[in-house]
Amino acid sequence: MAADSHQAPPGPGAAARKARPITLALQGGGSHGAFTWGVLDALLEDGRLALDAISGTSAGAMNAAVLASGWAAGGAQGARDALASFWAAVGGVSGCWGMLPKGDLPAWAYNRAQWPGFAAWEAWVSQWSPYELNPLNLDPLRRIVDAHVDLAALRGGPIKLFITATSVRTGQPRVFSGDSLSIDALLASACLPLTSQTVVIDGEPLWDGGFSGNPALWPLIYGADPEDLLIVQINPLQRDGIPRTMAEINDRLNEITFNASLVAELRAIAFVQRLLKDKQVDPRRYKDLRLHRIADEAGLAPFDASSKLNTDPRLLRQLCELGQQAARRWLAQELAHVGRSSSLDVAQVFLAERPGRPR
Repeated sequence: MAADSHQAPPGPGAAARKARPITLALQGGGSHGAFTWGVLDALLEDGRLALDAISGTSAGAMNAAVLASGWAAGGAQGARDALASFWAAVGGVSGCWGMLPKGDLPAWAYNRAQWPGFAAWEAWVSQWSPYELNPLNLDPLRRIVDAHVDLAALRGGPIKLFITATSVRTGQPRVFSGDSLSIDALLASACLPLTSQTVVIDGEPLWDGGFSGNPALWPLIYGADPEDLLIVQINPLQRDGIPRTMAEINDRLNEITFNASLVAELRAIAFVQRLLKDKQVDPRRYKDLRLHRIADEAGLAPFDASSKLNTDPRLLRQLCELGQQAARRWLAQELAHVGRSSSLDVAQVFLAERPGRPR
């Protein structure tokens, strides 16, 4: 790591009150992207971070694009208003990521896998591809993105964006930035092949970026200046117990799949950090990153993977509030590290290098 992540943070002072340059890496996860909305809202309201660049995938890409659009029009408050408007639109369209259940519901009831008859419905639907179920390729998400994203702000605004999709042909990430950013690029980043028709850009078929970079970190290393990188994570790393039902197995497979690329990149970053610390590589050629993370695995635990396809406005609001709370805790406990040292111990959090655990 760049420095001991457990050292005491510096005390307050004039420098600590200045806006600190940072880059953001936003995970995807369907409706759970509303958690990231809450995180961004709290960070923008606080105002002590200066956003230089954002890498986003799927719902993280939507959040990044809407934030950048709002920022270009009205600064931090414009970005907050834009995000709120976008998620209100998502919550108002039942066909965007799922159906709207009725009545007052406890947290677990937002999990579609818990609904009576859902397993039978899913088994029937899984027999058909998106091309058979939706031959006209009707996509309410496209209309929402069109209404809330300013392409000029994405391509030439003050916040640099890196949006990741996955090449169907090669399985490798394709990162869009600058003039290559488009509505199609955003939709490709969120294209789940079992529910949406493949997005084709310049003859290249593309699927959800979560398969290859959720989110991609390397564009922030090579394409942005700040050495502080903040990851907003919404896919749980760990779950206790053994999944036994098909729903539980599929949920855990979803979580593992959509964390795998992030863990792999962080392994590589941790290796480089170790080489830098041991003076085995040239520090002029490798960036000594300071890593940070906002997450709330306990808060998100009641909402399984099937809730990612539920756009009930009440669910989105709950997730937003969880994100706001998580960001405020991070600001109170870790902000002082920004510009000085990492607040994330990659080995402990992502690589399971803990006493008594095999490596």
